[in-house]
Amino acid sequence: MRAIIDQKQRAANHARAARLGVAGADFLLVHALDELADRIAVTTRSFDRALAIGPHADRIARTLAATGKIASVDRVVFDGDETLDVPEAGADLAVSILDLHEMNDVPGALVQIRRALRPDGLLLGCAPSSGTLGELRECLTEAETMVSGGAAPRILPFMDVRDGGGLLQRAGFALPVADHDTVTVRYDSALDLMRDLRAMGAANALVARPRHVTRRAVIFEAVRLYAERHADPDGRVRATFSFVWMSGWVPDASQPKPLRPGSATHSLAEALRSKL
Repeated sequence: MRAIIDQKQRAANHARAARLGVAGADFLLVHALDELADRIAVTTRSFDRALAIGPHADRIARTLAATGKIASVDRVVFDGDETLDVPEAGADLAVSILDLHEMNDVPGALVQIRRALRPDGLLLGCAPSSGTLGELRECLTEAETMVSGGAAPRILPFMDVRDGGGLLQRAGFALPVADHDTVTVRYDSALDLMRDLRAMGAANALVARPRHVTRRAVIFEAVRLYAERHADPDGRVRATFSFVWMSGWVPDASQPKPLRPGSATHSLAEALRSKL
């Protein structure tokens, strides 16, 4: 499989963000962790051992511990070869937050997570989805085309929420569920958005990224286009961040099974009539 994500650059981006430690730049992670806590809170299960996966493993682990529903948490990451070095069937919960979108082989990553879980173990995952940074992608592409006569890839491709359940099924998870969450953030200008992306470790890690400093004329034109097309009446600009949340269970005999075709004792028509 041809790699589209440079994993060394990805790791460097996250390391730089950690060194910078810009206050407030983690707002998307905070939002996702709050949502994770809510989802764990409504889960009736408690868990013996959880895996907190990815560059945000420490924050995930603290969030899980605070729920009071997890006995122990192991922090793990995918290495540069996108390998998750954990024992098979050793955990009953795995959580990946804002990590899977930076994998070259998302189905393969999900398979590795499934193998790390016991039967009836649960995966909870959150990744940016299509629509994320759509405004910035549009303006950068048009600006670079106008100034340089062509555009280089600058923003990662994101999965569609409709793909989430299919990816879980492909990886062997049962009872897959995928849902959608969107956050709109306002900035003084697109430059402030770009600074935030760098500070949160979300700089360009594509293999095909340009290896030279972006021309100032491209940046200024992108900022102008952004203000022209995506500003509110007060002059501040909007940035869209969309997320797909995925949950799936490792198959187990205790889980509910769909009825066999033809085994229903009542017809759909009878069921509908009973509601009229």
